[in-house]
Amino acid sequence: MSWQQKIDDSLMQRRAAQALRVRLPVSQGAGRWLRQGDARWLNFSSNDYLGLSQHPQIVAAWQQGASQYGTGSGGSGHVTGYSVAHQALEAALADRLGYPRALLFISGFAANQATIAALLHKGDRIIADRLSHASLLEAASLSPAELRRFTHNDGEHLQTLLAKPVAGQQLVVTEGIFSMDGDSAPLADIAARTRSANGWLMVDDAHGIGVCGDGRGSCAAQGVKPELLVVTFGKAFGLSGAAVLCSDSVAEYLLQFARHLIYSTAMPPAQAVALQTALAVVMSEEGDARRETLRQHIGRFRQGAQQLGWRLTSSESAIQPLIVGENAPTLALAERLRQQGCWLSAIRPPTVPAGTARLRITLTAAHLQDDIDRLLEVLDAAGR
Repeated sequence: MSWQQKIDDSLMQRRAAQALRVRLPVSQGAGRWLRQGDARWLNFSSNDYLGLSQHPQIVAAWQQGASQYGTGSGGSGHVTGYSVAHQALEAALADRLGYPRALLFISGFAANQATIAALLHKGDRIIADRLSHASLLEAASLSPAELRRFTHNDGEHLQTLLAKPVAGQQLVVTEGIFSMDGDSAPLADIAARTRSANGWLMVDDAHGIGVCGDGRGSCAAQGVKPELLVVTFGKAFGLSGAAVLCSDSVAEYLLQFARHLIYSTAMPPAQAVALQTALAVVMSEEGDARRETLRQHIGRFRQGAQQLGWRLTSSESAIQPLIVGENAPTLALAERLRQQGCWLSAIRPPTVPAGTARLRITLTAAHLQDDIDRLLEVLDAAGR
């Protein structure tokens, strides 16, 4: 089979399964509205959970940073790309989240890949929640370490795997809030079982940081301090990028051996300036108010959707998956809702297990109560 035939066959299979991914160029994709040209829809697909992507102070901070530092960093942080703006952001993150050190990465995907690739060696073992993010599972599968996966949020199964003999070290990997189901990991239980086996815990809290508890995320809300905490800025912070929170020695180790960190151009200093402002907003009284607004929206939506008979997961987070089942009706439902002015994303296999295609509804503090009611109205009409 030729290269072209292989590619064509793969695409044909995706189309036949109604699983082909398509990008849509938009004028605005975060915030309350999704805009495409002159058209607009209420946006229930954005991860901008606190509505900070349009925050005037954060926008102004980026503009000020660009005026001061220019538009790019100019190189890897190991060459000339590490600025005082990066240094200040790392220090602020470490202080706010209660760790000795923070290291910035260009994305959460890169942070997860770099950390696992640098720390795990032959003879070690990674034990990951079965529903962990693709960046975690891909890094683990490419690592020379053994990869085992425990049943989703199942502490007993985790403990069984931890008890098996291993030549090297064990790293347990999970998310704080899972991106497709929206449910929370039982972090206190996982941490206790991991430490009883002398393992380390790595938590990717992309969907919890800024939202859970007082804004410090899922781990702080559950009284857990993992050895490795990954936070990303593309959700509640309204920007992009990521950081790994860790000890001094681990930070120094990653600076020497994390190839994603060493060989990638650093994020623009202006972005670091904007992120420090976003961090201040997240941890302020305004952040508390936005979290309370989001909490009210979640409760309002869940109550209404359940009364309408739609199948939801047990999520209490901003991620509210509405399970449909098969691909064709999921796509049809998404299209009907768009025709009524509500934009939702249809999530299909292989991103989620077969038979669990869904609308991944995300709620934000930027929404109004009327927006939630409108979504429930169009879901009611679609259901009937």
